[in-house]
Amino acid sequence: MTIGRLAEAADVSVDTVRYYERRGLLAEPRRTAGGFRDYDEAALRRLRALRRAQTLGFTLDEAAGLLALSRDAHADAAAVHRRTVEKISDLDARITELQRTRDALAELADACGGRDETRAECPILRALAEPAS
Repeated sequence: MTIGRLAEAADVSVDTVRYYERRGLLAEPRRTAGGFRDYDEAALRRLRALRRAQTLGFTLDEAAGLLALSRDAHADAAAVHRRTVEKISDLDARITELQRTRDALAELADACGGRDETRAECPILRALAEPAS
């Protein structure tokens, strides 16, 4: 299939396919007699797997690592499980930090309320002007 059809089937852009090729995440496909890329179903499955892993929170490098494990005859499910548990821990930490950030913003919004304060009195602007602690 052409690069355009591959991209459409995987719901990505043609530029994404080219980027993955440059990064070595997708093998360079064979070329037709006319010089066009000709992708097979394996390329589509790999592209979809990379994208699915990313939607689950894995970085592109992490997703590639997981797919490499699937091709490694000596890898076991424990390695995949370990990486997944590590990702869950990373996500939990990010969620905690996001919740702290949300709470801080809510506190500032409550303090301000958009009342008729001048800019100098605005607690949100004052908090932004303060040095980070």
